[in-house]
Amino acid sequence: MPDSTARPGRDDRPEEARRRQLSRTFDEDAELYDRARPGYPPELYDDLAELAGAGPGARVLEIGCGTGQVTVPLTRRGCWITAVEAGPRMAAVARRNLGGVGAVEGQVEVMTAEFENWPLPDQPFDVVLSATAFHWIDPSVRVPKAADALRSGGALAVVRGQHVRGGTEEFFAEVQRCYERFDPATPPGLRPPEAADVDSADHTAEVARGGRFGPAVSRRYEQDVTYTTTEYLDLLRTFSGHRALPGTARDGLLRCVGNLIDGRYGGHVTKRSLIELTVSRKR
Repeated sequence: MPDSTARPGRDDRPEEARRRQLSRTFDEDAELYDRARPGYPPELYDDLAELAGAGPGARVLEIGCGTGQVTVPLTRRGCWITAVEAGPRMAAVARRNLGGVGAVEGQVEVMTAEFENWPLPDQPFDVVLSATAFHWIDPSVRVPKAADALRSGGALAVVRGQHVRGGTEEFFAEVQRCYERFDPATPPGLRPPEAADVDSADHTAEVARGGRFGPAVSRRYEQDVTYTTTEYLDLLRTFSGHRALPGTARDGLLRCVGNLIDGRYGGHVTKRSLIELTVSRKR
């Protein structure tokens, strides 16, 4: 099977170097990531089975499994999974979480490797899945290599998430003052978009380019999660942009956010996320 490996010298591209730098921040505290990041709505797994064929017995290649937020539920649903995770700490937590699932021998394997450089096995997969991780893969590699990994008619399933308007809306308007104070890259007056205004055209166009995939089918879910002050600050500590801030700025930002939640919102805020599943079949 052809293997679309990363191009020599890709790290010389400034945007690629920045992407790689940010992508590595998640592995710095895998336990925090596992504790703080919310899971996905149950309907997502039903739609993965319906649209992508990710049901019992399906051979699934998961790109960027993190600590197993999607790997564990799909294993319980009977999928046979090879998960590729670049972060060794994240991969270790994923293996631990999968240890209590009751999988049969050989049903799930977590590989510690960068997808760009990982050699594809000879046997193709039924599904290539990436949940909130596809954008961290080198754009020159991710779609063609996903196609190489799939059998004819197999499905590329990509899950993306974005903060959208809703939940404790007043808090997310007020908190921008904290960001503008401690992170000079913050655009003034930034607000979460309406869910209806979030456009996935860039992703679907990227997958369609090259002609190896058919038309995309999408499903969307809105998910509200309520956090205590401590839980919300822990969540922020898992975001790459927050982790990349200088220590003094990051500490000041988190202190400002925490004081706002405690002082004006009773120690709780609700965040609304738009989660989108997009499935494309290999021609």
